[in-house]
Amino acid sequence: MNAHLKKKKLIKGGLFSLAAGAAFLLPNAVSADSYTVKSGDTLSAIASSHHTTVDAIAAKNKLSDINLIAVGQVLELDSAETAAAPAAETPTATAASEMGSSAADASSGLNAQDAEAKEWIAQKESGGSYTAQNGQYYGRYQLTITYLNGDLSEANQEKAANEYVVNRYGSWTAAKDFWLANGWY
Repeated sequence: MNAHLKKKKLIKGGLFSLAAGAAFLLPNAVSADSYTVKSGDTLSAIASSHHTTVDAIAAKNKLSDINLIAVGQVLELDSAETAAAPAAETPTATAASEMGSSAADASSGLNAQDAEAKEWIAQKESGGSYTAQNGQYYGRYQLTITYLNGDLSEANQEKAANEYVVNRYGSWTAAKDFWLANGWY
């Protein structure tokens, strides 16, 4: 066998071994574009922290119910979608009141800063959904079922959330500051 042919076989064999080794290792590697769901996570909070949208994550992971994710579940986050997705706008108290939503009605009596903070927390926790679920947490403000005393109505969620925030933080603005520092409230 001539030297040139021998060299070509060695290179081919080396590349094959390298490719086979990579194929063996790659399925075990964790993608930089994935996220493992932790207790207390919501899809909207995950989307927000990864600069994408709930719809983009749901489509990428073929989620049939965007309000149902499980602790330990690995969600794929597409970097192309992440880069292309516009930053989600945070509704203001004015925008909420223009929508005529029950969230705006429940925020009446709050100053503009607290109303904005309350809506911001609702969007971060549940995407504003009164039926969002994540383990033991339920609703627009992701409170425990026991804290809601089994009453999952929108009115009770608003009342319980207000009581929780006033008792724990004193104001929705303080609760938002805590959320920003800790990723939960």
